Amino acid sequence: MTAQTPRSGPVPLGQSAETSRPAPKPPKGRNPLERREARLAWGLLLPTVAAVTLVVVLPLLAIFWISVKPVGLADLRPPTPVVSEDLRGRPEAVGDDATLRYRLRNSSQDQVITGVVLTDTLPEGLEIGELDPRCALDGLALTCELGDFEGGHRETIEIPVTIGQGFADAGMELPDSPPGLTGQAPNVLTSGNFTFENFARVFDGSEFWGVLWVTLVYTVFGTIGALLFGLFAALLLDKSFRGQGVLRGLYLFPYVAPVIAVAFTWIILFDPFSGSANALLIQMGVTTEAINFFGQRPLALIMVILFEVWRYFPLSFLFILARMQSIDTDMYEAADMDGASPFQQFWYLSMPQLLGILSVLFLLRFIWTFNKFDDIFLLTGGNAGTRTLTVNVYEQAFAVSNIGAGAAVAVVIFGCLLVFSFLFFRFISQEEGL
Repeated sequence: MTAQTPRSGPVPLGQSAETSRPAPKPPKGRNPLERREARLAWGLLLPTVAAVTLVVVLPLLAIFWISVKPVGLADLRPPTPVVSEDLRGRPEAVGDDATLRYRLRNSSQDQVITGVVLTDTLPEGLEIGELDPRCALDGLALTCELGDFEGGHRETIEIPVTIGQGFADAGMELPDSPPGLTGQAPNVLTSGNFTFENFARVFDGSEFWGVLWVTLVYTVFGTIGALLFGLFAALLLDKSFRGQGVLRGLYLFPYVAPVIAVAFTWIILFDPFSGSANALLIQMGVTTEAINFFGQRPLALIMVILFEVWRYFPLSFLFILARMQSIDTDMYEAADMDGASPFQQFWYLSMPQLLGILSVLFLLRFIWTFNKFDDIFLLTGGNAGTRTLTVNVYEQAFAVSNIGAGAAVAVVIFGCLLVFSFLFFRFISQEEGL
């Protein structure tokens, strides 16, 4: 009797035996090839990540750290004890009396230095007299335990000496090796003291809001003006004509010229006493007296905005012209045959194609103009109603010597640009390429 193999159940109608089997499940996790590719990708990206961290992230974290520290310009260097050594009395021969003097001071005016110790190796040939009670002499090694130095502390230690033959043979001069002075002091940059007084000082009173308003006006009008003039220049040079290349090169001059050169050119041109602009306006009868273009409100802010527009419209001009020349001309030919006016062709054909590049340019120019410092500082120094947040950073950090307050203003600038970037990407259409 032979064994019978078990029969499988009936296969449902319309389904084969192969399809009735359960579908294979994909393997979980990454296979060795995928893991190797991932490690290779991260290895290639590591130099870029490290460079971005060093160039962008670390300075940004340093600014945030300093903004909550009570640190001034003089506190950037940690407090250290300072010593200088000289020989008083002008000895001329063996047996003359003199005084070995050490002048000590604390480099900080408010930080305490603890455990100050003076060490020095005295030259041979000096007979030492009475020492300071805090000092001890072991052979030629001098050690003075001076205790704590309060902020701004100054002190002088004088040791009477008698000139010996060995010192006279050496030329009666002290050795070049300076004495050592050591001590311990807290560094305000690395200490655990934090404060929000810097931010309170920034937002205190109506000065900040006035500076913020000037910054916004300067940024918005400077950005829009540069885009509009760049668009007009691109429309003008989009057509081919004789001398087109020369004119394009001249349009780039404001952007490629050194900012310090063009800024002082504008100052001389609009000088109220010897400027050509005032002389021309007076001769034409427009005004009877000289106008101080960079010294009175609100004209100074208007002139700074005009300088911003004039200097940076070539960048917009280059990008817009490159985008316009990439648009297919068949659309314009068809619109021309349908009777569309030049304005209609520009508004309904060119503008939809330019919205993407205009949006990118507006984002970049807004950020760059909001951070602009050198133009305003060279033209007006922040006076006559042209003080922006970046100028305020300079004044707080270097004019007032409050590094913490300057860093706090820089953090506020970062926050404003972060909010602007969020709103910009939140409400800009994806169809515009962003």
